[in-house]
Amino acid sequence: MPARRGYSRGVTQDPNQHNVHQDPDRDTSPSNATRAAARVALVTCAELPDLDEDDRSLIPALAALGIPAEPVAWDAAGVDWAAYDLAVVRNTWDYAKRRAEFTAWARSVPNLANPAAVIEWNTDKRYLRELAAAGLPIVPTTWVEPGDAFVPEGTGEIVVKPAVSAGSIDTGRYDLATQAPLVAKEVRRLQDAGRLVMIQPYLDAVDTAGETALLYFAGEFSHAIRKGAILTGPYVEGSQLYQHEEISPRTPSAQEHALAARVLEALPVPAADLLYTRVDLLPSPDGPVVIEVELAEPSLFFGYAPGSADRFAAAVQRRLGRSDG
Repeated sequence: MPARRGYSRGVTQDPNQHNVHQDPDRDTSPSNATRAAARVALVTCAELPDLDEDDRSLIPALAALGIPAEPVAWDAAGVDWAAYDLAVVRNTWDYAKRRAEFTAWARSVPNLANPAAVIEWNTDKRYLRELAAAGLPIVPTTWVEPGDAFVPEGTGEIVVKPAVSAGSIDTGRYDLATQAPLVAKEVRRLQDAGRLVMIQPYLDAVDTAGETALLYFAGEFSHAIRKGAILTGPYVEGSQLYQHEEISPRTPSAQEHALAARVLEALPVPAADLLYTRVDLLPSPDGPVVIEVELAEPSLFFGYAPGSADRFAAAVQRRLGRSDG
């Protein structure tokens, strides 16, 4: 689950705050010497017009390299995306309810990071099937298609979620011993909406050790964080995308580094060609397992790793082919 400074998926934005993109005529060039500097769009959603607090740190980090950057909502009207040398997907956290529209937008952007094909692949969690087929350990998953018959069986706690989702929306934690009818009802609700449903065991390590998220910029390891448990019970209609979450720095184990390296090797494009990659792992009795791989719009947790925003900015600079910053 993505998170930032103790809150997943950002913070509530003051609607009266100035949106840089709403002032297209202003000169964002830091000096006459850099008036030809590459322009970067940090792509967000209408709910966060000035970015999540964590990602705002990218603007001064890029400016220090002579690269003007500004937040732009992905669905804003009249944007000339070709005017940007690079559009970096950041806080597009409303995509799940409009995925087809979002992926069509991504395909229309000339210079997008990460690439549109990767975003389309990664915003449907069926990609986990491909990772499992490649021999990578993932959390055991039962896939329930919209037309499948489903009867909850067994005991223990499980997680029910759709294959296309953001944050913890439409995601719940259930005890099969006491909540099997509720599980059946929730699965049917998602099926009736035409959604592929994922059912996974709730691993106790989420509550004890927490998840480990490893961050890579252009294929190079940057930092890692620990994410605490976020699911406390069944999904409640109307739950917010932004949920409280415990975040702290973490040093990954050798096993976690090794598994993350295998994940990077199994991706559909070379990791070095991806501006950002986040690999979320969880310990199990047999070693770490993959929960998710975030290549579309992950939180990158700059606030928990000094220098990480600068490392990301340097990766952007290299992507732009500018080595004179």
